[in-house]
Amino acid sequence: MTDLDSLAPHHGRSLQRPLLGMTVLVVEDSRYASEALRLMCLRSGARMRRADCLGSASRHLKVYRPSVVIVDPGLPDGSGLDLIAELDKAVPRVGVILACSGDAGTRDAASAAGADGFLVKPIESLGIFQQEILRFVPLDQGPRGPYALNEEVIVPDPLAYRDDLEHARTLLADGPEPGTRRYLAQFLGGVARAAGDDVLADATAGLDGHAAEAGIARVLGLIETRLAARMAL
Repeated sequence: MTDLDSLAPHHGRSLQRPLLGMTVLVVEDSRYASEALRLMCLRSGARMRRADCLGSASRHLKVYRPSVVIVDPGLPDGSGLDLIAELDKAVPRVGVILACSGDAGTRDAASAAGADGFLVKPIESLGIFQQEILRFVPLDQGPRGPYALNEEVIVPDPLAYRDDLEHARTLLADGPEPGTRRYLAQFLGGVARAAGDDVLADATAGLDGHAAEAGIARVLGLIETRLAARMAL
């Protein structure tokens, strides 16, 4: 796919597949959140590619220019806001840049960095996902005719949540430094909240503080319990 392919009008777009022909680059470290976005892109007719960190995103962007970029501000190797600012200043600019976070408080910072819009995690509504992109797509590149909100709710595969738990367990078992603990607190807290696991989400607050060792032990215990239960199933 060339740059022109990703930006040109696609006459096969319809109310059922309003993003047909678009390529969406998702810069997201959570497998669970990425799986939700993958399903939404699939239902909408778009092709999705994923980068799990800034370094991976840079490699993707050297090869092709997507129609839409969705960026999580909290990434393992830096701030996604810096990537948003870089994309906003690039010439030619990506058509649509969205920030995506479970912390609605980052909306203003994302907008200041240059994001066109903002998706709040957990992203469950297919209609909201489509409309937040279509808000910034030229009329001649969107679906023809009136567009009704799609009320379908997207539920990611629980195995993607397991992948995130295993990743967090590996980092915690290595005796993480304070910076990694802060990253894990926001990463694991956001993933657990999106999966409806409020007990684990609340426990992640203990990863970054004076009693970090006790907090790590508690979170590791909760993770092990969840992984063991899923294996039993």
